[in-house]
This record gives sequence, structure tokens and C-alpha cells, in this order.
Amino acid sequence: MVLKTGIDLIEIDRVQAAIERHGTRFLERVFTPQEITECRGRPEAFAALFAAKEAAVKALGTGIGPVSWCEVETLHHPSGEPYLRLHGRAKAIAGRLGLEYWSVSLTHSRGLAAAVVVAIGSE
Repeated sequence: MVLKTGIDLIEIDRVQAAIERHGTRFLERVFTPQEITECRGRPEAFAALFAAKEAAVKALGTGIGPVSWCEVETLHHPSGEPYLRLHGRAKAIAGRLGLEYWSVSLTHSRGLAAAVVVAIGSE
């Protein structure tokens, strides 16, 4: 069995400043259309998803670069539970590593957002 983890913490103000400075260009570069819709313009929601993307690529062992922002997507079930969907290179790398099951947990306070990602599979 293989187990990989990733964690990330980000200041919500940093994400809000990027949105204010770069607007739609920033949002479309970092988030998928469905993520943008689900966040409903809330900076804390965007920050939590940003942290999830960083945590997921840490679990993959790549960081952003070999995997683009939109190749890691965090969405929500009707219950509100978040889940990850991998695309493109992220999905291919996960396949090579034998990672089949992913779990993500998101949280935020007034000033910070965080995410933890766990992936398991067989070697």
C-alpha cells in the first residue's frame, strides 16, 4: 500500500489581493469554471481551494509547475463534503504512483485557510 499526504496554509488576504489586482485573469488561471461557481465570490472559499491545490501537488510530490493549477479541482458533494478531481498531468502522475483514492479536508478562520490531502493506493 502507498500513502501520500499534503498540507497547505494560506492567508486569505493574499488570495483576496490577487483577485482584486488581477480579477478574472487570476481566477481563470487558478480555478476551474465549476470551482469559481461554487466559491460564489467568497475570498475564504477561494483561499481554501488554493490551499487544497497546493496540498494535492505536495501529495503528488511535484508542486505546481509539472502540474497546472486547473489540473487539481476541488468540488463539493450536495452534502457540502469536498472532494478532489484530478485532470491531465495530475491524473497521470497519480496513476504512475498507484494513487487511487483521495481525501481532502478544508478549513478557514478569519485570516487563514488550510487544506489537508491524503491519497492512498497500491504500489
